[in-house]
Amino acid sequence: MKTILAKEKIYKPSLDAVKEAASRISKVVLKTPLANSFTYSKRFEANVMLKREDLQQVRSYKIRGAYNKISSLPQEQLAKGVICASAGNHAQGVAFACNKLQAKGVIYMPITTPRQKVEQTQMFGGEWVEVVLKGDTFDDSFKSAMKHRDQHGLVFIHPFDDEKVIEGQATIALEILEQADAPIDYIFAPLGGGGLLAGVSSVFKQLSPNTKIIGVEPAGAASMTSSLNEGKVIELAEIERFVDGAAVQKVGSRNFAICQQNLDDMVCLPEGKICQTILDLYNKDAIVVEPAGAMAISALDLYAEEIKGKNVVCMVSGSNNDITRTAEIKERALLYAGIKHYFIVSFPQRAGALREFVAKVLGPNDDITHFEYSKKHHRENGPAVVGIELNNPADFEPLVERMKRKNFYGEYLNDKPNLFQFLV
Repeated sequence: MKTILAKEKIYKPSLDAVKEAASRISKVVLKTPLANSFTYSKRFEANVMLKREDLQQVRSYKIRGAYNKISSLPQEQLAKGVICASAGNHAQGVAFACNKLQAKGVIYMPITTPRQKVEQTQMFGGEWVEVVLKGDTFDDSFKSAMKHRDQHGLVFIHPFDDEKVIEGQATIALEILEQADAPIDYIFAPLGGGGLLAGVSSVFKQLSPNTKIIGVEPAGAASMTSSLNEGKVIELAEIERFVDGAAVQKVGSRNFAICQQNLDDMVCLPEGKICQTILDLYNKDAIVVEPAGAMAISALDLYAEEIKGKNVVCMVSGSNNDITRTAEIKERALLYAGIKHYFIVSFPQRAGALREFVAKVLGPNDDITHFEYSKKHHRENGPAVVGIELNNPADFEPLVERMKRKNFYGEYLNDKPNLFQFLV
């Protein structure tokens, strides 16, 4: 990690401020379990514990920071109303707080936000909130919300770059240290804008300085990793929006300064790897999580040797997942695992060509899962887009060799994003 070069004083949440936040939110926010994971403890030969923030009323930790911020506003500010921008979880926290405190709120969300998160936001806010869908990314919504704030004099509730929000998220650390029955060696937590890790890392550095703090973000939106590498906050021109709870183009300046000093490591994970963890948690532990909620656990195998015999905490940050995304989650997981492959196959335009492909090219355990073909007259060969699911990643090279030997091979599509986007 690079050190801070600036001479100005860096904001860090004090323990007194975090304890005050814990008291303020205590009647609204649940003290979520710190549960031992039999599955991951056995796999990694460690004591792996899951901090289950997915069990909050709004199904994510975001209620902590949102409620702490809004409930701390002076009455004259609260009376004017509040406004926020969010990819979903912060929106639900703000909506819940507005309803509870009977304060008017306007909530901007990207048009691409899963419907489940939009509906939940409207449900938690009731008559007290107005939801506005604007822009393709969080950053688009953020800019629109700031214009609305300036026009109507509302108080903006930032999802991560705000002192009261950071202090609210930091209350998770107090709970973990209270619940753990032994010193914690490692803590893994997801990172989007950085509010969660800024708060949690600050508490741990003061109360448990020997704990290794590992931040985890999606490879397609590696805004913190990029900023740490550059030694300053930078804005990514483009991001992959799949991990919507952690897909931001620019991290918070306060959070960057804190994380730059506090994090022991920063990990970027492929979205497909995160998808496999989502499926594993559901199939093996009956835990439903959103992509951001699976990130911390997804990083464990990168530290398999280091965490053996250690006490490890993983933040399960949220469970606001839309069931309609299941097919895409499975597809991304299979692609990452090297099980699913797409090709342009060149079929001779004669009877029996497909039968020959199935009988002499496909392996005994290979399965065609996608097939698009249109016969072209007056040509010797006709292209088809074929999706093939393998039983084992090792079967890929032999499959390609057979396709080439039998003159069926046209083009491999998995590594051609401009074409591949039409399939996945």
